[in-house]
Amino acid sequence: MNTRHRFLLARGMALLAIFACGPSDSTRSIGDARLREAARDTANWLMYGRTYDEQRNSPLAEINETTVGRLGLIWSRELGATRSCCEATPLVVNGIIYTTGEWSIVYALTARTGELLWTYDPKVDRARSRVACCGAVNRGLAFYRGWLYVGTIDGRLIAIDARSGTPVWETVTVDQSKPYTITGAPRVAKGMVLIGNGGAEMGVRGYVSAYNAETGAMVWRTFTVPGDPSLGFESEAMRRAAETWKGRWWEGGGGGTVWDAIVYDPALDLVYIGTGNGSPWYRDLRSPGGGDNLYISSILALRADDGALVWHFQTTPGDNWDFTATQPIMLADLQIGGRARKVLMQAPKNGFFYVLDRETGAFISGAAFSNIAWSTGLDATGRPIESSGAYAGMRPFLTGPDPSGAHSWYPMAFNPATGLVYLPVRDGTLFLHQPDTNWRPAPRQWNAGLGASYEGPLVAKWIASAPPVGRLVAWDPVQQRAKWTIDHPVLESGGVLTTAGNLVFQGRADGAFIAYRATDGAKLWEFDTKTGIMAPPVTYLLDGVQHVTLMVGWGAGIAAINPPSQGPVKRGFSRILTFAIGGNAAINTQPYGHAGPPSPAIDVAASPATVRQGRILYDTYCLSCHGLGVVAGPLPDLRYATAATHAAFESIVLRGAREPLGMPSFGDLLSSANAKAIQAYILQRARESATPPSNR
Repeated sequence: MNTRHRFLLARGMALLAIFACGPSDSTRSIGDARLREAARDTANWLMYGRTYDEQRNSPLAEINETTVGRLGLIWSRELGATRSCCEATPLVVNGIIYTTGEWSIVYALTARTGELLWTYDPKVDRARSRVACCGAVNRGLAFYRGWLYVGTIDGRLIAIDARSGTPVWETVTVDQSKPYTITGAPRVAKGMVLIGNGGAEMGVRGYVSAYNAETGAMVWRTFTVPGDPSLGFESEAMRRAAETWKGRWWEGGGGGTVWDAIVYDPALDLVYIGTGNGSPWYRDLRSPGGGDNLYISSILALRADDGALVWHFQTTPGDNWDFTATQPIMLADLQIGGRARKVLMQAPKNGFFYVLDRETGAFISGAAFSNIAWSTGLDATGRPIESSGAYAGMRPFLTGPDPSGAHSWYPMAFNPATGLVYLPVRDGTLFLHQPDTNWRPAPRQWNAGLGASYEGPLVAKWIASAPPVGRLVAWDPVQQRAKWTIDHPVLESGGVLTTAGNLVFQGRADGAFIAYRATDGAKLWEFDTKTGIMAPPVTYLLDGVQHVTLMVGWGAGIAAINPPSQGPVKRGFSRILTFAIGGNAAINTQPYGHAGPPSPAIDVAASPATVRQGRILYDTYCLSCHGLGVVAGPLPDLRYATAATHAAFESIVLRGAREPLGMPSFGDLLSSANAKAIQAYILQRARESATPPSNR
């Protein structure tokens, strides 16, 4: 179907939905005016960050530092997914919870009991998992005038009738022949739905698009990095950006994808986006000769009506470390230097907390919120000062933070009463960068330009480095310092919610869901959710009673390429939990995982050289889903593969026998000998895992 036909179909379906099966009047009225007043709407959670400023702060105080000890579970709903769930922020509209899970599936449940009202499965091609760098995840929905909007992992934007779960219109936002994905939540601004995309590690060019919320017609599109100059530039901003790139950068895609942070300021009529890393990671590969490579790893302010660039601020010029600036962006009005300032705040991967003037983009202040090795600080303009060991050209180098960053995508929260931002932090991580001098752009492959080696002093130094620490940090954005910190027993922890009850809620990878006192970090309440937590909680009123809802379930991600994190990540099936004062329900968990150590299901004769080759191939093609050292999380742990699975190994890996389950074919990249080498390495890891370290 061509573009015109898609548009006509979309418009026709939209009109049909409006006049025939449209949403109820009460939800249809939730338009621009209601969204601008969302801060006063305590009964609902209408937007990704609750309000346009994305502060994730609630004025509700029934659950407070005195009553939180009586908080309890009132219901739980199993989703049965294990692959990549859960990252979504639920929306709550008139007593209905709307949320998403793996493979961009949308759920509607009653907030009162958790009864599943409907499910919408967009039927994405499961082979898309091959080009999804960090799992088939989805971080949530937008709601506008009775319709829900979801971006799918295969690059579609779909409008859904919130009452019935029926699709209204659909538009393809990417070239699906290229390895684009969508994992982020759409945002709504002025009757438009805003959506970006991911795929920089796979070698694409980033952009953000705005679509008419009623029809699905594209209103504008803004690219974040320049394309091939011979084809002309889409804007003056792209022409200026091209002056900061060298060589034939467009052949590697460029990167700069807008895979998460999108925020709208109705007062200034500006849209703020955060852009991702360059493609490939290392500047000497993507832009030989240097340059800042605008607008990767940047915050951009765009005019809402047409997407024109108003200002930019680059957090990591010439990025060589995968230090994206796609982390959550938050707006606030702060008293700084004796006067009121309209500010934008972000804590991106690079480890610095930034406060900018959101009208002009001027740098106000910045400071490191984590121990970092790559930079010694910021200059007066906010530009980072690189340390001597931050980059070594095409030679291996060890620095930190690692590619998952000092702060990943997990939402932070701001409490105006305390003046503090509550921030999930990964402190003291290191990573051994080994640029691949033989890298060339390759379609449908990992295009980060990252090589692999298993010997040398840097490898030994990396392995022997002190373990990193996971923290919850209460950050004072005016003083640019930590007011208090909580050290976690695990490195990874999830998104944050803060409330007028002087509380901060956060979950951790070990399954603990905790309420802290916002003023001093004292732990006041804890609940074991039985599986790791990434997603942030939300709170709302139902029948006049304050409720808290949270999605739990630990998924895959680029953290798999790092050494094992400190502390255990608790695996299990994904679920949705809802709490209120006096709740006393219990979670009835399904059995998950393996009871004992693995053992090789079959024996194969393989030389050490073959096993070594298998390790290299596994780390190149399999690691991001099946885990470092074949120790898996939500996906099958291949050390436990059965004899039947091993008998079908080549059929699975080379011919796509399990593609409907999300295991794509690699037959265009791997040979039969390659598959056998990977299998030999997996069996070797099963043998090693079955043998206690003291007996090896």
